[in-house]
Amino acid sequence: MRLPTLRRPGRRTDRELSAGSVVGTAKLDRRTKRLATRISPGQIAIINHMDIDRIAADSLVAAEVAAVVNAKPSISGRYPNLGPEVLVKAGIPLIDNVGEEIFDEARDGMRLRIDGGGVFRDDVEIARGEPFDADSVAKAMADARDGLSVQLEAFAANTMEYLNRERELLLDGVGIPEVDTEFSERHCLIVVRGYDYQEDLEVLRPYIREFKPVLVGVDGGADALVESGYTPDMIVGDMDSASDDVLQCGAEVVVHAYADGRAPGLARVERLGISAKTFPAAATSEDIAMLLADEKGASMIVAVGTHATLVEFLDKGRAGMASTFLTRLRIGAKLVDAKGVSRLYKQNIPVSGMLLMVLSALAAMAAAVGISTAGLTFLGVIADWWDGLMFQIQRLFS
Repeated sequence: MRLPTLRRPGRRTDRELSAGSVVGTAKLDRRTKRLATRISPGQIAIINHMDIDRIAADSLVAAEVAAVVNAKPSISGRYPNLGPEVLVKAGIPLIDNVGEEIFDEARDGMRLRIDGGGVFRDDVEIARGEPFDADSVAKAMADARDGLSVQLEAFAANTMEYLNRERELLLDGVGIPEVDTEFSERHCLIVVRGYDYQEDLEVLRPYIREFKPVLVGVDGGADALVESGYTPDMIVGDMDSASDDVLQCGAEVVVHAYADGRAPGLARVERLGISAKTFPAAATSEDIAMLLADEKGASMIVAVGTHATLVEFLDKGRAGMASTFLTRLRIGAKLVDAKGVSRLYKQNIPVSGMLLMVLSALAAMAAAVGISTAGLTFLGVIADWWDGLMFQIQRLFS
């Protein structure tokens, strides 16, 4: 994909701006996930995100941003990432690869105008990039597929590296902390704020009501559980996206730490007065949640919003996704994707069965009326009413 060439900011008058320009206040953050939690509808999101993934794009769409300005290439060509297509389909203008200088030129709350590929403060152009539309995204995605084989080779190499580094954790559970939550012989529902998590949680309501699984929220997945009306039993993650209120809901907290033991999220938890355990590992937070549930004896692990396919592994764009692949190999048949559970659990009652059930209920009611004293009296009243009605009808025609 050809990357746009940046030019020095210049001046452009309002008369030159097109009718399709977007105006709004800026909100800046180099981390898209963090920005999505604090941006307001109608604001212009300024991000620094190489290869925007689908989850990041979904969060911006949900936040109802007016436009997205990316300092880095939204599709670098390494692999066909899904985020830009999500934004374009949602009708959100995407200005690509404007350069990191925009973080020096713009500030939170500054009123900006997006016109074509230009970003303007008043009538001064402060940055310029490539505007993405459906056609340009489709072309960039086609070009990116050429780089897929390289990414597959890197993914395979990283998988072997992770296996060598975390062999004791994967094979023997070394490093998994002792927890108070009881998992033994229970189902466990692990929720990640990932692909289609809201729809999956909705269809799993009957399953949750009947089996009462241990509810584990992975970072923002804990908020997803609360938003759906549930209280998590455990919150696992690096604590960068779970809200303060949810962290204080009474759930047991396990902070994901780096392999060397550093846990940046622990300080935040302690400031809230919450006692937490740490789990040092090079894996992703969703992986350590699964490994913990498996090690503590969960009979089934149901995953909501986690990564299951090759496209999702690559779309996440992190070397750590190799841990997800190996974690799923270890857990094996115990792990079931939420979509599979919803398809298996959904019960379709045939029409003939419904009709038989209704007729059985009516027969039971008739039998109960026929053998009781009150029922016989009621039948006598009905018979007298019927006889009177027939007598009146006969009089009309006599």
